[in-house]
Amino acid sequence: MYDYLVVGAGLYGAVFAQQAKKHGKSVLVIDKRDHIAGNVYTEEIEGINVHKYGAHIFHTNNKKVWDYIGQFAEFNRFTNSPVANYHGELYSLPFNMYTFNRMWGVITPAEAKAKIESQKEAAGISNPKNLEEQAISLVGTDIYEKLIKGYTEKQWGRPCSELPAFIIKRLPVRFTFDNNYFNALYQGIPMGGYTAMVSRMLDGIEVRLGEDYLKNKSEYDNMADTVVYTGAIDAYFDYSLGALDYRSVRFETEVLDMPNYQGNAAVNYTDSETPWTRIIEHKWFEFGTQEKTVISREYSSEWKVGDEPYYPVNDEKNSARYMEYKALADREAKVIFGGRLGEYKYYDMDAVILAALTMAEQELL
Repeated sequence: MYDYLVVGAGLYGAVFAQQAKKHGKSVLVIDKRDHIAGNVYTEEIEGINVHKYGAHIFHTNNKKVWDYIGQFAEFNRFTNSPVANYHGELYSLPFNMYTFNRMWGVITPAEAKAKIESQKEAAGISNPKNLEEQAISLVGTDIYEKLIKGYTEKQWGRPCSELPAFIIKRLPVRFTFDNNYFNALYQGIPMGGYTAMVSRMLDGIEVRLGEDYLKNKSEYDNMADTVVYTGAIDAYFDYSLGALDYRSVRFETEVLDMPNYQGNAAVNYTDSETPWTRIIEHKWFEFGTQEKTVISREYSSEWKVGDEPYYPVNDEKNSARYMEYKALADREAKVIFGGRLGEYKYYDMDAVILAALTMAEQELL
């Protein structure tokens, strides 16, 4: 009945479906949720586009991706400049000269570098073996203890000494006063929200919501020549090799009868005592002027089967298990596995889009 059945109406699925339709293919998109757009879904509350599954700030250095996504949305000039709150002390994120001045009273980049180097030497770190050692080698012991340790252990549910070093390597450290978290040429939020953007991508494509592919797999497989599967790879194989580990996130969202709660889109709570990891104030993603505001507190938790998986835990054990699942996936002749869950990869949005475009080119051209 269809050339392609796309399982999941998130970014990967929407991009692939859009490209397939563009090339004259018949496509059906299904999603077990009651809405499109996956985790980038935004819903309007009090005139504010609320990021229901956590903050999503689009950023990329890839002009191909930027030009592609620009067909479906106009992006505003939002710059991600989060704030860290440690027991009421406020610090700039990313770590920059404002952070170093607030922490140590240093004025010049040379003073900041010297402070970090002395703390790194005192800790005796030459070849970082885990996240804790990597963080101290990057920004010193004081910043690690106040602004990294508590937040990271809440987010991942594991001691920093047991987490891989590569997680923290993404963290920007600058000896300038640049408050832009992302070092990206193109950045912003789609005006009108992500749901409207994905809706335009899926324009003219049949979409069925509330459809659970894995519960009716054989029936769905018979409907299309090829399946593009963007769900969890271990769930596809019924956890036959054991479940992969993920982190899940719970959100407490509330409408407040005030125009401004925290003055910034994102404030990270970096102490270990505060139960949430951060508070998002959604209106500031689009420079809102509404009389009310909407905030979401984020709580990180360990995932279990039945929960919504958010972040793959790409440690050594899980990476090895994923490779076993990938070997099974490679033998599925009619199925393409893609996206954050299908590839068990911590993907930024632009990387998801590029991966879907690349796969579509291989399939369709």
